Parts: sequence; structure tokens; C-alpha cells
Amino acid sequence: MSTEVFVHVRKTGKALIMDTASDGRSWSVAGTPRTISFGMTLVMAIACGVAAANIYYNQPMIGIMEAAFPGQVSVVGLVPTATQLGFAAGLLLLVPLGDRFERRRLILIQFAALALALAAAALAPDAWALVVASALVGVTSSVAQQIVPFAAELAEPGRRGATIGIVMSGLLCGILFGRALAGAVGDHYGWRAMFWLGLLLAVAVGSLLAAVLPRTQPKTHERYGALLKSLAMLWREEPDLRRATIIQGCLFGSFSALWTILALQLDARYHLSAEIAGLFGIVGAVGVLFAPVAGKIADRSGPHTVIGLGSVIMLTSWVVFEVWGMIAGLIVGVVLLDFGEQGALISNQHVIYALRPDARNRLNTIFMGGMFVGGAVGSAGASFAWQFAGWIAVCTFGAALVAIALALHACGRVAEKRLG
Repeated sequence: MSTEVFVHVRKTGKALIMDTASDGRSWSVAGTPRTISFGMTLVMAIACGVAAANIYYNQPMIGIMEAAFPGQVSVVGLVPTATQLGFAAGLLLLVPLGDRFERRRLILIQFAALALALAAAALAPDAWALVVASALVGVTSSVAQQIVPFAAELAEPGRRGATIGIVMSGLLCGILFGRALAGAVGDHYGWRAMFWLGLLLAVAVGSLLAAVLPRTQPKTHERYGALLKSLAMLWREEPDLRRATIIQGCLFGSFSALWTILALQLDARYHLSAEIAGLFGIVGAVGVLFAPVAGKIADRSGPHTVIGLGSVIMLTSWVVFEVWGMIAGLIVGVVLLDFGEQGALISNQHVIYALRPDARNRLNTIFMGGMFVGGAVGSAGASFAWQFAGWIAVCTFGAALVAIALALHACGRVAEKRLG
């Protein structure tokens, strides 16, 4: 972990404040530490959830939107893809700006842009306008990944894992309940109402953030092009970043493999509907509860312990899926898979945010980008495995991804002990 201390001094009216970005704490001239409060952490968690939920609003409303544009059904089908691609673009092109510009202002601007994008979606006169607006919603929703490294910066080193866990809990709640909220609102009031509600939530959360977020100094003065080029440099120079990204990519790929095939398995084996498959998502709430716990364990015992434990738990879940051929087995497996994946995610974030305090947003861009690439590979691989040999092949594929992650983690630990 880098021990270099980055000190920024700014004048704030009558007081002179020094921000030390190396450990996430701020010190005034009087020597009083200023750290993130629980209230501020909670607001940031809520903001993350509201931002992330926007990516998933359209998924349960596709049928309703197709009915609204009967002659453009195939175009409406592009809405979820456009949203996801927009989010990926925001992750790559906007999140690195958090290292270059004052984070509070950047987050508030992005929430304002998100509100405008949601208004454009709600007012879309045709399907193509909805696709474009959905892409903009995805781009601006990447503000969630501006907030997470900001929280990591503000937290004390001994509480960084717990803070990340709480903020990620909010993000996970947004992902978990965003679809359910959109489905209910869409059914009762129409799909446009959901986007208007999303706009109100974005404005409300933006107002809360404006009230509680502190102002900070940029961590670098590099030009935008140099920021993007530095992504490749960080990948080359930080082996811990590479390892954490690949490990999490494999684990998220395994996680995505299950959710890609679960509805098909429930229909083929148990003759249950896709609606029942959706209810399994509620089981994912245990991951929300486990995220802060995993962060606290990472603070006490070190993140590498939790990464290894999480991987073992996920491997166990795939064994349960294969040998326990009942609905109860699926429920237990989902709980274990979610516990393991969320624990490893929080702990890998703990690792990368400690590497370069001046580049936390860019580290987050690389890490989350690799994670979503892993998720795409997991979904595609699971679909191929299902067509090739059914559920057994899917379980084997999901377990293999976890085994790769566990092997990489073990090799990294052995190498560190040799160097130590």
C-alpha cells in the first residue's frame, strides 16, 4: 500500500484547511480530524441506490413500453441494451473525472444531468427517442461509481471497509428493489410515471448530497486525455489492481451465470414461471445485510481473508446447486452465492482503494469495468453451457470460474509471503 501523503491546502473564508488524501482524513489547523459521519455515509448509500436503480427501471416495463409503441417493438427492445452501454460509457468516460475535478460539484452536476435524462425518457415521443434517452440515463447513472470512492477517501483507514460496505449496501438495495418498484409503478400508473418518479428521487437525493457532502481538492491536474491514458498505466503498474479485478470478474461472472439460467432451470425442472424466478431476487437481500459485516471483518482481519472466504463460500454454493435437487437447495445456494460474492466485492474494493489515493476514481473505473466484463462472459458462457448439457454444465462452469478466482487469490498470497 502506498504510504505517500498527498496534502492539499485551501482557504475557506476564515480558516485554512489541510486535506490528507492518503488515509482519507482531513485536518484543520487546530489539528482536529474531520471524518465521514454515519449520517453522511447513509446519505451516500441512499444516493448510490437511487442512481443504480435507474439502470434497471426499464427491464420489467419492456412489455408496457412495447405496447405504447406497437409499430416499433424491435426498437423498444434496444432500451435495456442502450442503458447498459450508456452506463459502461459513463464508467469509462466520466468516473475518472473524479480525480481531476472537485468531487462534490461533479456529483451534483451528474445528478442534475440524470434528472434531465429521466425527463427526456418520460417525454419520449417515439421508440428511438426513448432509446437515446435511455442511453443518457445509463451514462449519468454512473454517478454511483463517483460516490463509492469518495466515501472511501473520507473514511478513516480503520473504518474504510465498513464504510464501503454501508455505501455498497445502498447500491445493492437500488439494484435489488429498482426492478420491483418499476414493475409496480409501471403496472398501476404507466411506464412514463416511473421515469417521472425517478426524476423526483434524483432531485431529492441531489439536494441531500448538496447539504452534506464536503468540498475537496482535486487529486491531480492532468488533462482529460492523460487521465484516460493513465488507466493503462495503472493496470501495468499495480499488480494488486490486476489481481483484484480479475478475481472479481471471475466471481461476478459466476454470479451472473446463475441469474442468467435460473428462470430456465425453474421452468424446465420445476415448471415454475419467470415471475417466481424474479422472487428469488428478494433472497439477494441477505447480501445487502452481509456487505457491512464483510467490510468490518476486512477492517479487522484484512481484506484478503474475506476474499478467500467469500470464494470458498461461492464454490460451496455451486456444490449445493448440483447435489440438492430441491427448491430449498436453490434457496440455500442463492444465499451462499450472494454472501460470498458481496463479501469478496467489498474486500477487493478495500484493496484497490488503498493503492493510490490520488487515483481512486480511475482505479474504480478499471475494477468495475473488469467486473462487468466478467459478468458478460459469465452470462454468455452459462447460456452456451445450458444449451450444451443443461444444469450440470452450468454448475460446472460457475464452479470453474470461482475455482480460477480462488487459485489466483492463493497464488497472490503465496507470492506476497515470499516477498515478505
